Amino acid sequence: MNAMDRKHTYRTVWISDLHLGSLGCQADVLLDFLRTIECDTLYLVGDIIDGWRLRRSWYWPQAHNDVVQKILRKARKGTRVVFVPGNHDEFARDYIGLHFGGVEVQREAIHETADGRRLLVTHGDEFDAIVRYAKWLAVIGDNAYMFMLVLNQGLNRVRTRLGFSYWSLSAYLKYKVKNAVKFIAEYETAVAAVVERRGLDGIVCGHIHHPETRQIGNVLYCNDGDWVESCSALVEHADGQLEILRWETFAVANPPSPISLAEAAE
Repeated sequence: MNAMDRKHTYRTVWISDLHLGSLGCQADVLLDFLRTIECDTLYLVGDIIDGWRLRRSWYWPQAHNDVVQKILRKARKGTRVVFVPGNHDEFARDYIGLHFGGVEVQREAIHETADGRRLLVTHGDEFDAIVRYAKWLAVIGDNAYMFMLVLNQGLNRVRTRLGFSYWSLSAYLKYKVKNAVKFIAEYETAVAAVVERRGLDGIVCGHIHHPETRQIGNVLYCNDGDWVESCSALVEHADGQLEILRWETFAVANPPSPISLAEAAE
């Protein structure tokens, strides 16, 4: 079996909240995922680059550069790549309508699935009142969140030495705190209401780092998660079926393809 035989092909893949340029980015894991999949269209649904973090201190290891090169390589090989900037890479909103290395920059996109559903693709920060109206509070929250991720890295180094799998402390605390759970529920409901008013069938977003697909009234709500905590993506199969892939479980059954010398050189 060669490398291509092991790759999994999807009609569409959505990923967001990579946070390249931050300590929390799981770049190595993301690279394994990108090497394992092929798709007709790849949506980058915001917070791909963490501009907030890079403005404070420069952090850009080789693995982060490899992720960018891998995405650009997919674009060169025929994958349609659409970048919808988020609040952490809002600088890219100055370039909406332009193409860079085969990557389209769009404020939002309307995706039609194979079975005819029309989905709004947007990062989702526009639905978050804290980010929209109190950015200073969002920045404070971001600093606290990054501290938690650094603490989480130390914890997982110990877990690895003891033979345990990766575990996200920040995700655990977020989903256990009553106010955070309430915020997620209210956020999803508000998003669904806006999408229904626009006459669309659903939405794909990121922003809150909580992967999920569920029906809210007449609206299909999809959040593709992130590559900091959940390491997840949303995929569309050839028949239009949508599915959340979590790398922790996906990788066990789908080991990444070997890297050819030609691929490693690009």
